[in-house]
This record gives sequence, structure tokens and C-alpha cells, in this order.
Amino acid sequence: AARVREALKNYLDQRVLFYVSHDRHQLGRVAHDTSQLQTDLWSIVQTTAKQPTPTVALAVSGMNDVLDSQGYTQAAWWNRLPIAAWCLVLVIAIVCNFLVGYTSRRRSQGLLLVMPLAVSTAFFLIADIDSPRHGLIHVVPQNLISLSQSLRGQ
Repeated sequence: AARVREALKNYLDQRVLFYVSHDRHQLGRVAHDTSQLQTDLWSIVQTTAKQPTPTVALAVSGMNDVLDSQGYTQAAWWNRLPIAAWCLVLVIAIVCNFLVGYTSRRRSQGLLLVMPLAVSTAFFLIADIDSPRHGLIHVVPQNLISLSQSLRGQ
């Protein structure tokens, strides 16, 4: 039990590093260490799973969920907007700005900047969200940090 607890604490530390690290070399080490810890955790669970009890089944299911959540997170970070979507966004921006400029003769000059500013702000935020490690919006793993602090206090 102590071995599992220590491995889970180390695994949690690696998951937090995945979110807060921006260095490619450190991310490579985090991926390697996470993979090794997953293998260790799964081997520990497999040795205890030879005694089929409801408690062991629940522990195996919980460990499976922990390991699956890392895969889901990695897949979400890899699946970014495709190039075709970015081309569509660019075409929409150009067409919208062209239409605003084309119809600006009938409107006041102050309103001429509203549409391009709104469109560019929206596209900037989409681009910022699409690149989670860079930009203004950063994901802070508050739930993982809180769990890590509570486990360290025990």
C-alpha cells in the first residue's frame, strides 16, 4: 500500500509538470517518467488483482480510470484546429472586413473599426485557446495541485 501511495504521489507530480512545463526537453522527460510510472502502477495493481474481491476490483477500476484520464488529456492537447479550419477563419475575416469597408460610405467612420476589432479579437482568442502552452490563456491544474498538497500533508 505504501508503494502504491508513493507511486501515485510521483505520478501526480508528473501530471502537474505536464501542465506547467513549457520546455520541450522537460516535457519529454515528463512523458517518459509518466509512462514508466504508469507501467509500475499497473504492475502493482496486477499483482494484487490475483485475489478477486470487490475491493480489489474497485481499486483496479480506479487505477484504470486514472491512467485513462492521462490519455484523454494528451489526445485533447494533440487534437488542435486543422489547417483547413484556419484557412476558413482567414477567409471569413477577409470577407467580413471587405464588406465593412465596402459599406462604410453610408455609415460613420467610428463604426468602421468595430467589426474588424470584434472579428480580430474573436480570432485571437480562438488561436490562443488552440495553443495551450503559449499565449495569454494558460491552464492551471488547480485540482491536481490541491490534491498534491493534501497528499503531502498526510
